[in-house]
Amino acid sequence: MKKQLTAAAVSLAILFSIGTGSAFADSKLDTTIEKALGSDYVSGGTTTSGFDCSGFTMYVFSKIGIKLPHQSGSQYKMGTAVEKKELIAGDLVFFNTSGKGVSHVGVYVGDGKFAHASSSKGVIISKLSDKYYVERYVGAKRIMSTDKFEEVTSDTQDHDDVE
Repeated sequence: MKKQLTAAAVSLAILFSIGTGSAFADSKLDTTIEKALGSDYVSGGTTTSGFDCSGFTMYVFSKIGIKLPHQSGSQYKMGTAVEKKELIAGDLVFFNTSGKGVSHVGVYVGDGKFAHASSSKGVIISKLSDKYYVERYVGAKRIMSTDKFEEVTSDTQDHDDVE
């Protein structure tokens, strides 16, 4: 029950923060992330039963037909570098939380926020502007092509295939 309440609360927060006019609202990407919100943190986890950070991004991208490796440093080697001011929904954002290079990853959701599997709070939405993340931000990568972005951020598709 706690998971459903947390997911519902965070989902409402997403709707209010990104607005219904956003390309991200009510899309396949949004629906996939929304269903994972509130999931517990589990080291090595790759399902809604529990995720670690790269397991969460693997899960989200697998639902849109893109295969990612299960390690944030390996994910950082993929895609095209993107400036923070150029971020769009679906870009991966990377952080150095261990002091040893890229060690955390999340999915940018728009409006300066990203979804990720926090080791202390499970799958949540955080602000890139939070001091903790500002101090640890490494960079961002665009994994999706423009065509794939249009496909997964369109709000006119059928969501029945998203689990």
